[in-house]
Amino acid sequence: MASVREERPAVRASGIVKRYGPTLALDGAGLTVRPGESHALVGRNGAGKSTLVSVLTGMQRPDAGEVRFGGEPAPGWGDTAAWQRKVACVYQKSMTVPELTVAENLYLGRLPGRRAIRWRALRERARELLAAYGVEVDPAARIRELGVEQRQFVEIARALSFGARLIILDEPTARLDAAGIARLFTKLRALRAQGVAFVFISHHLQEVYELCDTVTVLRDARQVLTAPVRGLAEDELVAAMTGEKAGAARRVRTAAGGAAHPAGEPVLRTQGLALKGHFAPLDLTVRAGEVVGLAGATSSGNTVIGETLAGLRAPDGGRITVRGRPVATGSVPRALDAGIGYVPEDRHREGLIPGRSVAENATLTVADQLGPLGTVLPSRTREFARRMIASLDIKTTGPGQPVSGLSGGNQQKVVIARALAREPSVLVAVRPTNGVDVKAKEALLGVVREVADGGSGAVIVSDELDDLRVCDRVLALFHGRVVAEFGSGWRDGELVAAMEGVGSGGSLGTEDMRGKAGKAGKGGTARPAGPGGREAMEEAAGSEGTAP
Repeated sequence: MASVREERPAVRASGIVKRYGPTLALDGAGLTVRPGESHALVGRNGAGKSTLVSVLTGMQRPDAGEVRFGGEPAPGWGDTAAWQRKVACVYQKSMTVPELTVAENLYLGRLPGRRAIRWRALRERARELLAAYGVEVDPAARIRELGVEQRQFVEIARALSFGARLIILDEPTARLDAAGIARLFTKLRALRAQGVAFVFISHHLQEVYELCDTVTVLRDARQVLTAPVRGLAEDELVAAMTGEKAGAARRVRTAAGGAAHPAGEPVLRTQGLALKGHFAPLDLTVRAGEVVGLAGATSSGNTVIGETLAGLRAPDGGRITVRGRPVATGSVPRALDAGIGYVPEDRHREGLIPGRSVAENATLTVADQLGPLGTVLPSRTREFARRMIASLDIKTTGPGQPVSGLSGGNQQKVVIARALAREPSVLVAVRPTNGVDVKAKEALLGVVREVADGGSGAVIVSDELDDLRVCDRVLALFHGRVVAEFGSGWRDGELVAAMEGVGSGGSLGTEDMRGKAGKAGKGGTARPAGPGGREAMEEAAGSEGTAP
């Protein structure tokens, strides 16, 4: 490998600047990856990773800076074929065509033959290509018949077939179980031995230590660290991501900057709630007046927990109670009737009907209360909407304005209005400030805090630290299990380390909490919960590679 590494860099990006209007997405960022190297690119959400990837793959032209492949200038912007011969990105969401075969996907857009395609020859050619890179997949199989891991291998083989020697992997392990991750890493190491270079993007820092040679950290659009992984302390890496000094003194996080809010009687309980392949048995208690955070990346299982609480998913086992009464699981209407309000992650896809008015969107969950005998009276709809507009300070011309005409923050307030319309006992909000500006974030989180202060409970599902600062308690999840619990005082580095599965934030230890709530350490001390590293993933996966 030494001789390979002496070659010119597979890619060298330097001084990259990219603006989107007033937003500075990249500020002089850079990245150098050598042949045969696995180079991690990490940073919190919004750090600039996606923008840098779009520049490296020729999707976006930078405002300043330079990209070179193998010492040569990057292809001309817009020359897609030339960029494909240099670099490819395997995204978390597969870019293959499910209804086509493996062979057809491998040669999509460049099928041989001018008049007729020789299908047998195409499959044989695909078989040879796959064999060259050790990919054991039937060329005649349709992509929809393959697992996530096999689809990734097909996409990698397709990229290499163009001549690309640099592959960017965007969260490649997010949907894989422990066994699948092990196989993926084995394949990547074999390809590295052939001189293929990888940029590895992951929210799981333990995987960075397991697979990568070098790591580059982006923070606030800037490149703040590039260093060999070996010898780099975990707390130093987390500190680079968060901007805190390693071992910095603890700072208390509460909504009002004071003591944590007193909690009352339980409003929500789960006992042994579990969904195979997503999260292990969870015992959770949320009390009146309390905001509880479920912190973790999407692959941690926290989003699925929120969807399960809201009735969007049916669990394999366990029970949910609201104010002591059992809730029929797997049913959105039953969850609403039981007193569970829900704010989905994607307001555009799941939260709003764009062609309808503010009033119609805000009253969707109470339409049965707006007229006699199942009718909906426009006057009652408008009056109800006016009250919600006033209470949440929604900036709109009136109840009849199309919701599509509102700003992102005000659209999100409409989604929250709909969730609060039935005066729920508990509000479950998944990444409630996603895609809104700083001022709107404060207002939205203030609404969540007011819900709890009014005698209900709230659950915030997020990996955004600003979302979690309003919480009285935060449970950190990693690969389907609660690995640490924090009280009202916590440090950014502690929480990030727990969510990333490294350090003292909870990835080490032997006690299996199974998500038990109500045991926060004083001053925000993390309580270790469950084995760390690869062992935690394997335990969460169970004997068949999925959560029990």
